[in-house]
Parts: sequence; structure tokens; C-alpha cells
Amino acid sequence: MSVAVTQLLVDWRGGDTGARDRLAALLYPELHRLAEQAFRRERGGHTLQPTALVNEAWLRLIGSPALPGEDRGHLLAVAARLMREILIDHARRRNAAKRDGGERITLSGLEIAADEALDLVDLDEALVRLERIDPVKARIVELRYFGGLSIEETGQVLEQSPATVKRHWQAARVWLFDALGDAPPRS
Repeated sequence: MSVAVTQLLVDWRGGDTGARDRLAALLYPELHRLAEQAFRRERGGHTLQPTALVNEAWLRLIGSPALPGEDRGHLLAVAARLMREILIDHARRRNAAKRDGGERITLSGLEIAADEALDLVDLDEALVRLERIDPVKARIVELRYFGGLSIEETGQVLEQSPATVKRHWQAARVWLFDALGDAPPRS
């Protein structure tokens, strides 16, 4: 699949609009799976649905002036960033309308045992702070949490070894728990 995605990206950049449609058909199930994973971490009764999230991310992706990504991993990384932005924008609009604490997610998506939910906007703000301190760790959280990429896929996108990604992932999780005021994760 990775080779097919890469070739479709090359064809699309070369002006083959049919390649865009074939790429969408190939990636849509995977993007939808990622969106469903993101929504499992959200509160019940969310007004945004996975299909709408995927469609909005895809529209932003194909509407960008330069086609992002060189292969499947890079394209999924861009989609993860777009999904994060869409979810954060949605949470901010909801917070502004309700002023009730907004979108809630659990930290189980960060593979850390925690019963409490946290505000998605708070998580985004913490990621922005982490990005100022350590952009690589923030990117790893984004790719793993919002993009659903594995350690190996994240390593490919960032051109780092899986061991390095795993080490940064663990450090980023500890930093986030501290920044969000929670107890550190259990080993």
C-alpha cells in the first residue's frame, strides 16, 4: 500500500487528477479508522462525527497550495495535524458557546492509565508549550495521539529509530502529565 500511495502522490503532483481520487479511495478507510480512534477518546455525544472529521481533513489536504507528503507516512502525519487542528477548532467553538469546560478526552489515548478526562484545548496548549521546548517530542505526540501512527511509522516519518521515538514518546508523556497537573504515568 505504501508504494501505491507514493506513486499516486507522484502522479497527482504531475497533474493526474484521477490519482487524487484513487488516493482518496485508498486512504479513506485508514483516515476513517484514525478518526474513529480519536473519537473513542472523546466524550459521548460529540457533535462532530468521524466521517465529518475525515472529510474536513481531506478537503484541507487537497486544498493546500503544495501537496504535502512524500509517502503514506508523511501524508498520514499531515492528516494527523489537520485532524488535531479541526478537533481543537471545534472544541474552542464549543467552549466559546457553552463556557462549560469544553471537549473532554481521556489520557488513555496517550497509553497512560488515567480515569480523569482533560480538556482538549488544554492538551493542545500543552503541546504548543512542548513544541517550543522540544519540537520533536511534540511532533511525536501529535503523530501517535492524533495520527494513530505506530512507533515504527512515527520513526519513518521523522527519520528516527524506533528506540529513539519510544524514548521521546515516554518523556513527552511524562512532560504532558506534569504540564496538565496529573500524576506521572505508571511504568
